[in-house]
Amino acid sequence: MFEMDLMFFAVAIPAVIFAGISKGGFGSGVAFAASSILALILTPGQALALMLPILMVIDVATLGPYWKRWNWPDSRLLIVGAVPGVAVGAWLYRATNDDLLRLLIGGISVGFVIWHVAQRKGWIRGFANRLPPFAGILAGLVAGFTSFVSHAGGPPAAVYLISQRLSKTEFQASTVLVFWVINVAKFIPYAYLGLFTWHTALADLLLAPFAVLGAWLGVRAHFMISERLFFGIAYVLLMLTGTKLIWEALS
Repeated sequence: MFEMDLMFFAVAIPAVIFAGISKGGFGSGVAFAASSILALILTPGQALALMLPILMVIDVATLGPYWKRWNWPDSRLLIVGAVPGVAVGAWLYRATNDDLLRLLIGGISVGFVIWHVAQRKGWIRGFANRLPPFAGILAGLVAGFTSFVSHAGGPPAAVYLISQRLSKTEFQASTVLVFWVINVAKFIPYAYLGLFTWHTALADLLLAPFAVLGAWLGVRAHFMISERLFFGIAYVLLMLTGTKLIWEALS
């Protein structure tokens, strides 16, 4: 059990708002930074359990503004792959300890930043052609797995969706739909594994208004704020928190 003191809310409230902004307006790609930040003050299991209901609240808050603006064929492929990916994540979770989860969350955080920088520098080229349908299922499988163990399914899903050359809003709406389904699929395994407690439920209840606020800000920011500025801040946070988690896991 963790203390819901001033330090907890000083960390949790900005993290939850940040997740809402990311999922509400910027494709969910860096929403998992909230889990990485929370894992600095909570055990990985507590951070994951706390964030899932919050992410589900954000999903509900953002479905309306993007309703039916998604690309259904591409979204369907990701969903088909994601469901077995969630099952694999549930199986692996039972065989891990807190340090391994910290290493996974930290490694995914740092790896995502490195991948992005490599693309920006031209070390990794973008896709010349649209990826084939089986790549969508594979991306969904990876997204389901990484989402289960670290709420970090955004990057693999984004790689596939970006290759399909969707419009900005179509891309955003597709991620909202896909991760709404993934998060619903994760809820029962999380409950079965005993991750939820009355304590995390109370914390979620107190943090839910900030999740809705973040989602609202994200939807507005989708049409107003520079993506480069937002993601620049997100990558710095991911690199710092990811590095610290890796250090803690290995030490």
